[in-house]
Amino acid sequence: MRWVLPDHIQDALPSEAEQLEALRRRLLDAFRVRGYQLVMPPLLEYLDSLTTGAGRDLTLRTFKLVDQLSGRTMGVRADMTPQVTRIDAHLLNRRGVSRLCYCGSVLHTLPSTLTATREPLQLGAELYGHAGIEADIEILGLLAEVLRLADVPATRIDIGHVGIFHALAGKAGLVPDREEELFDLLQAKDLPELQLRLADVAEPVRGALLALPSLYGGPEVLEQAAQRLPPDPEIVVALGELRVLAQALKDLPISFDLADLRGYHYHSGVVFAAYGGGSPAALALGGRYDRVGAAFGRARPATGFSLDLCELVWRLPQMQSAGAILAPASDDAALAIEVAALRVRGEVVVTALPGHEGTWNEAGCDRRLMRRDGRWTVEPLQGD
Repeated sequence: MRWVLPDHIQDALPSEAEQLEALRRRLLDAFRVRGYQLVMPPLLEYLDSLTTGAGRDLTLRTFKLVDQLSGRTMGVRADMTPQVTRIDAHLLNRRGVSRLCYCGSVLHTLPSTLTATREPLQLGAELYGHAGIEADIEILGLLAEVLRLADVPATRIDIGHVGIFHALAGKAGLVPDREEELFDLLQAKDLPELQLRLADVAEPVRGALLALPSLYGGPEVLEQAAQRLPPDPEIVVALGELRVLAQALKDLPISFDLADLRGYHYHSGVVFAAYGGGSPAALALGGRYDRVGAAFGRARPATGFSLDLCELVWRLPQMQSAGAILAPASDDAALAIEVAALRVRGEVVVTALPGHEGTWNEAGCDRRLMRRDGRWTVEPLQGD
């Protein structure tokens, strides 16, 4: 059984691999023409660098091993975003705005959903150095464009703001363990259990926390939130930022969910999740994470998103590749010229090797080069 792979790990066969690579190139090109520069972090890093600022969620998802050279604990990256943050903060060391993008495999100890792979092909874009809402608008617009270019357009982009929960948790005087418990209940929108757990929290904070799960929908939700939440300065600022997003992104399928706090341990402001392609799970996640760079010696405003290219490709119809052209093995100079010309035009031309007649169809060949009247011409390949 040496050919059996671990659960939630799979090969990409030629058709899927070709589709993944074509999509990777298309999306990285879209990043490039918008000024996002490609970086390629390493697969392995010391664990304390790899999980810095990312909270317990990433630590639990990271495979760990011991470096035989240094004796230190290393990790196989489960998320490339902290690595890109390290590059911006410690290596590039730019004073102004940095726009960076990336694409590579990551590895998870457990799948994120029942059908997910444990080896996503993570693609993302990050914008560093600008604290204003303009950066969040740019990133959300870029996310929508990326999904459109991938032929899996967003049907819904849920937007929240972790600053609202931060403010309410602070006013309630919650200790970290209690805050963690409420965070889990809010994510599950478990209102009965929330009511029990908040029995000892004073009003108006208790009522505000209980209101968060119901504050979901269009821009009108933001006005409801302004009426139901206390006028704490942090909450007022957060709602103001969400109103700006509602206006700037009114042509996108956005909605607001003030109880959606995914990435709470990592993010510091606007958070969002994009859905589409009939998937019940989010296709892309992102948000603002201004505090993470401080662990690398340089706190920088930061916002971005990432997605799994494999998930996108699984939502697409299987790509029908153009067949290859079979060329005979020959030292004919005219044949070599014709083969070179076909390849320049983007055609796949493979050279026949002796002893494999009858198998070239399974290798993808549907045409062949034949010499007719002194010229090499492309003809259909029949029954070979």
